[in-house]
Amino acid sequence: MEILHPLILYIHILSVIMSIGPFFILLPISQKIKVTEGVKQQAYLDTFKASVRLAKHAGHVLAGSGILLVIISSWTWRTPWIDVTVIVMVSSLFFLARAFSPTLRKFDQPGQNTNELVSKLLRSTIIYLALLLAMLWLMVSKPVFW
Repeated sequence: MEILHPLILYIHILSVIMSIGPFFILLPISQKIKVTEGVKQQAYLDTFKASVRLAKHAGHVLAGSGILLVIISSWTWRTPWIDVTVIVMVSSLFFLARAFSPTLRKFDQPGQNTNELVSKLLRSTIIYLALLLAMLWLMVSKPVFW
């Protein structure tokens, strides 16, 4: 049982890295999408889609390992930083579901304004990164709100 907590904590931290990391790569990739066309642009779009998919699945591991950590540790569900983290996480899930996939699908439709779509992707990436980094800050600093 002594090894369980460090192992789950390691998985939790690894899943944080896998959830946040790809979005830093998407910042320059979104600019590449704007200046390329055809097969090259599709390759960048495929990379963007794969990165979002990786982050989603890592987020599942992150949430699951977080739940396990609360269960096996001395923290409770009424701990302020956990409550605020859950609120931000639920918000980020709604945002993630609506931010990327619909915009990425529009690239396949004829007559779309690529610059507008790229701007939307870039804005969504920055907002989602801010939400993820806010959750990271909450988990690391464990502030007392009330």
